[in-house]
Amino acid sequence: MEDPTAHRVWDTALGQLQLQVTRPNFDTWLKDTVGLRTENGSFIVGTPSDFVSEWLSAKMGPVIAKTVSGILGRPVTLRFQVVAPQGNGHGHAADLPPLDGAPSIAAVISSPAAAKKLNAKFTFERFVIGDSNRLAAAAALAAADQSGAVYNPLFIYGGPGLGKTHLLQAIAHRLSSAQRPALYVTSEQFTNDFLTALDQKRQDEFRRRYRSPQVLLVDDVQFLAGKDRTQEEFFHTFNDLHGDGCQVVLTCDRPPRTVTGLEDRLCSRFQWGLIADIQPPDEETRLAILQSKALEQRIEITPEVARLVADRAQDNIRELEGFLNRIAAYASLTRSPITIDIASQALNALTPPTASAPPSPEAIIEGVALYFNLPTAAILGPTRARPVAEARHIAMYLLREDAQLPLKLIGRLLGNRDHSTVIHGCRKISTYVKTAKGRRQLSDVQAQIRSLP
Repeated sequence: MEDPTAHRVWDTALGQLQLQVTRPNFDTWLKDTVGLRTENGSFIVGTPSDFVSEWLSAKMGPVIAKTVSGILGRPVTLRFQVVAPQGNGHGHAADLPPLDGAPSIAAVISSPAAAKKLNAKFTFERFVIGDSNRLAAAAALAAADQSGAVYNPLFIYGGPGLGKTHLLQAIAHRLSSAQRPALYVTSEQFTNDFLTALDQKRQDEFRRRYRSPQVLLVDDVQFLAGKDRTQEEFFHTFNDLHGDGCQVVLTCDRPPRTVTGLEDRLCSRFQWGLIADIQPPDEETRLAILQSKALEQRIEITPEVARLVADRAQDNIRELEGFLNRIAAYASLTRSPITIDIASQALNALTPPTASAPPSPEAIIEGVALYFNLPTAAILGPTRARPVAEARHIAMYLLREDAQLPLKLIGRLLGNRDHSTVIHGCRKISTYVKTAKGRRQLSDVQAQIRSLP
């Protein structure tokens, strides 16, 4: 029998584990698990099969035990128990006919019954829209309702936990309600199916599967980078579908031109349609998401508690939901109402994240030059041509805001410029980043800098 408290503790643990393991590992081994109960110092986790129990115990036992112990505030041992599928929206996507005798994890969505095997919460109705994601949400809805007619391909990019997968599966759910065939798959699943087909000499079957749907939805295309044979196959798959007027929707953690190891011809095709970004949500949107999640889970929180959570999780919606679940679990375990003090205790018990070191001045200048496709010497040189000046002003701003350098040093680094020139450049970009276009461009430049080795 399930214990509601154990269920909530495990939901909180899953939120934290999702940030510690790769998505394929999470989807394959953890997604279908459930917290059952605590018993004699043990925490019992329900799994769909003995194989999953054995794998989790052998490969992830210590990590899971440490995570659950941290949430409960006391050490626990783990036990795994096979249970029937829960039907709670956390199951795998509908299986395709297997290539190798084992179920494929690509999902063909062509009916409401099949769509139930996606995450049931990932619908358009449950996607909270704000300034940071409005374009991506509107484009995804248009791609679902007018597949192949507008925004083809649609390329949605943004950091982890901002809602890219939510939008992709929302398209799948909407298509299933209209009984229109679509294929939802991660790039890693595409790669695995392709390699299996090669090994078994069943490429024709693979191509029929991937080139027959009216809509192809591919998550995390950055993982195609560096896989030459897979990129070759995906290139032909894309061309075949696009040429037939079929809709292609892709998600990625960065813009196509900044994905190192992605072939130019694929990068070019990804830019044929619409590129829509999702930025970290502003405070208003974070509060709206919290209210939506709290209402969904019947958790009562005050505006003060909501603001505390929103301030602690500014860049990641998954983290936002994880914090809310942690507070609810903590309050339930201590049998306390959710007050600002209880919420603070629950969140302060978490290990504070390690602050990342600021980027080096060299990395900032190199990243800006790469983003604008300019030689570094041009940014450091005397030219005032508009593209170079724009890049130089952004370098000034980032050297000031991200690297926290003094104005005189920034001037010296950028070709011995006067500090008044640096002030002018920083002020210009400060005004520019108040616009949606400016925020997007600055975020893209920062992503380019972070991607440098």
